[in-house]
Formats: sequence, C-alpha cells, structure tokens
Amino acid sequence: MLFPRIIPVLLVHDKGLVKTVKFRDPKYVGDPINAVKIFNEKEADELIVIDIDASAQGREPDYKMIENLATECRMPLCYGGGIKTIEQAHRILGLGVEKVALSSIVFEKPRLITELSERVGRQSVVVVLDVKKRMFGAKYDCYTSNGKVNQKVCAFEFAQKVQELGAGEIVINSIDNDGVMKGYDLDLINKVKSLVSVPVTAVGGASNYNDIKNLVRAHPIIGAAAGSIFVFKGKYKAVLINYPTATEKLNILSGTVD
Repeated sequence: MLFPRIIPVLLVHDKGLVKTVKFRDPKYVGDPINAVKIFNEKEADELIVIDIDASAQGREPDYKMIENLATECRMPLCYGGGIKTIEQAHRILGLGVEKVALSSIVFEKPRLITELSERVGRQSVVVVLDVKKRMFGAKYDCYTSNGKVNQKVCAFEFAQKVQELGAGEIVINSIDNDGVMKGYDLDLINKVKSLVSVPVTAVGGASNYNDIKNLVRAHPIIGAAAGSIFVFKGKYKAVLINYPTATEKLNILSGTVD
C-alpha cells in the first residue's frame, strides 16, 4: 500500500547546498553531506538531490559526489542532474541511488524513458517537469535550463506522455512557487493527478506543515516535497536543517496540524 511521503529537496550548486527563489538567486545554505546526516537523524521518508549545474553546463553527473551522498544516506535517494544516457543512469544506480531523475533530456530524447525503465524497472525512473503557468489561461508550459528555456510543451499533455513512455514517478516542480513560501499550486497538482496514475510528487511553495497537510488531504497518496521549510527557520529565514518529528508527521498526515 502506498502512503504519502514528506520529502526534502536539496539543490546542489558549485558543490554546495543552495535554495533558489523562482529558480533564481541561489542562496548558500550549507554542505550537502552534512544535510544528509541531519535528515538521517530525523528519519526523513526520502531525499531528492538535484545538481542544478550539471545539465545547464552540459557536463556529466558528479559521480564522486553522488557516491558520497549515497554512502551516507540511510533513506531512499533520488538523484537528478546531467543524466543523458542509460549508461550514466545505470552507473548512478550502481552507486546505491534508488531513483534517477530525468529532466531536460526527456525533451530531446523521450525514448530514453522507455529504454531506461525497461533496463532498470520503471520504479527507478523519475521524470521532473519544471513548469510555469502561462500568462493567460489555465495551462502550464514545461521549462528546462533552470527555468530559462520554454519548451512550449503543455505540462498536462507531457505528463501523460512520460507516463505512457514508462516513467514510474512524476515530479511536478512549480517555478512560479519555488521559494516564495505561499503554498503549493493545488490547481496544478489536482489537474496532473487527475490525468496520470503513476505516483506524483509536488514541489514548490510550501511555507509550513499546514501546506503539506492540505496537499495530503487533497491527495492521500502523494509525495509532498519541499526545500525552503526544511532548510530555513523563522520569518528571517535563518539557515537550519529541520524536518517534522514523528509526532508532527503523524499530525500532518492525519490532518490535525494547526
């Protein structure tokens, strides 16, 4: 039986851990390995690590960094950034990573999703869609290159396509809501969830545990991912790696958070 998961998202830039706002202005918040150690202690459900430099700079994944993260990590780990081939993905999974996240490459080579899912199993293949709402209407476009390039592809149609191609999970990352801490885009998530049957993880906008509660209440089987609330504390956004305690998590998932 599937249950909701509360998932920290760590962004790596220049080998450091950063947090962005609408995919811009990365703020250094610490060392990725130290963050993983803390999330281990706090028993996080899962961890997503995205190297935001790799694809944008056209370079290979940093296998040494990935190996260090996987060795330290005691929870399921999903890695994304710079993956363009089956061989790269297979190598990363061999380092102890449970899932690989594909993003930019799926617009250039969508068949990679099928080829990889057939090789390693679709449960290990995640597609991350960075999306932004169009100025007019209710549709969303998919973006790549850290939100700089509009692929001019409808996010809803493409979510269905990647599912058909073999993606085992879809991460919907709201560019508009990234780092603004005003709540998830529930309209976006509701629409995606109505169109696909594979697990969906939502990220972008969570400001507190109530936002996670509202998301889980709307969709009891979902990945509730976030960045800011797990690396900042208080209205002045002091850097502090944190995660709900077992009691807080129970309250969130049962809908009793105030």
